[in-house]
Amino acid sequence: MCRNIRTLHNVDPGATADEVQDAALQYVRKIAGTTRPSRANQAAFDRAVAEIAHATRHLLDDLVATRPPKNREEEAAKRRARAVASGRYAS
Repeated sequence: MCRNIRTLHNVDPGATADEVQDAALQYVRKIAGTTRPSRANQAAFDRAVAEIAHATRHLLDDLVATRPPKNREEEAAKRRARAVASGRYAS
């Protein structure tokens, strides 16, 4: 599950609110061991996602980059090329 979380720090353009939310959701899913919580656990699950997204946004806002930002499109092209080379993706 967590392999879908992408680096959100020091990329151009910067991380969107949706990307931060998606990363928080993936993290909570991994920790909880489920992609869909039961109704009894839904509120706790949603609260955890919101809190982690909030903390993630603060972290991203506070981090200092020492290198130039990575270009999102170039990084995505590299990921696709690695997937094709490994046979996980057919272009």
